[in-house]
Amino acid sequence: MDQFVADGAAEIAARATRELEALVAVSSPSGDVEGAEEAIALCAAFLPPQAEIERVPCSTPGSADDMVARIAGSGSQRLLLLGHLDTVIEHASHAPLRRDGDRLYGPGTVDMKGGDVLAVGVARALAPRPELYAEVSVLLVTDEEWRRHEFRHIERFAGYDACLCFEGGQMTADGDEAVVVQRKAAGTMQVVATGRASHSGSAPDRGRNALLALAATAVDIAKLHDPAGPERLSVVPTVMRSGDAFNVVPAEGELLVDMRADRSEAFDAVCAAVPDELDDVGLETKMLRIWPGMDSREATRGLLERAGARIERPIIGCPRGGASDASHFAPHIPLTVDGLGPRGGGAHTPDEFVHAPSLRSRAEVALAVAVAVLDS
Repeated sequence: MDQFVADGAAEIAARATRELEALVAVSSPSGDVEGAEEAIALCAAFLPPQAEIERVPCSTPGSADDMVARIAGSGSQRLLLLGHLDTVIEHASHAPLRRDGDRLYGPGTVDMKGGDVLAVGVARALAPRPELYAEVSVLLVTDEEWRRHEFRHIERFAGYDACLCFEGGQMTADGDEAVVVQRKAAGTMQVVATGRASHSGSAPDRGRNALLALAATAVDIAKLHDPAGPERLSVVPTVMRSGDAFNVVPAEGELLVDMRADRSEAFDAVCAAVPDELDDVGLETKMLRIWPGMDSREATRGLLERAGARIERPIIGCPRGGASDASHFAPHIPLTVDGLGPRGGGAHTPDEFVHAPSLRSRAEVALAVAVAVLDS
């Protein structure tokens, strides 16, 4: 194995468990400013002294400012290391890191505080080698999990030579190291129903039932679900809220629908399938968020081959369905690679974990990919 990669990965791994324990100890669900500030303070302490730290406005109003850490060098390449510090686990379900065999359990371990630890570790490994790069920047955002606003960091980093994102890692079915080079576009559609309230016992037919209209709408648009079709479109109703009392015809309600496809334009047909009115209940659709797709398979093929040679084992580019901030950068930074974090499972649940041995193996992968970018 390339000696620089081996030594750097060993140093990252030696600190990774302690750093992950510290980060997981902080409860930082999306929107919690105090938790985000504490997590950012920890990451700032983990960074090398060469890093110049800047706080920049978050894409989501009211959230803690994001962090950019910049390390200047004397080379020619610019590299972005990308992560997020927010989790979906609320304070009431938070728990500190615990070990069970080779697994490290805790909120955000794989999505993606384990990845943040590796991103900061890669920056630390590169800091003493300024001749390799013009700039290495670490961007850690505080709102990735629940963002509904436009991502505001594209202009600053567009034109960088590569973006490496540290969402959770994986392996292929053959046991090879895998990274993510393709993601679907993601969209969240909201349907708001407006009917008319009435007493469900004495005057049930005077009401206009928003709940029934939303239920029928959910069934109808779910028929557009076609993951094997030309757009690989998935349409999944996920949340419905309606009604305030057991004896009142519900006058209002909301339906949320999660959609994924190769192209975000595929979502238009789903929105168009919702009528303006159903059984005298008004229906209004709105896209709460649209995340672009990502396809860097061809652009990264040579990069992954060179990186694999440095660790003497293959690194395979694979697709993944979930959304990621890497998708925002991919149209502007062709060499975008995601899934560089440690391997684990149970993301977004109380049983989330990382495989402890993967902290070192995935540090090798991430550092090999970074060096392959900078040596190109």
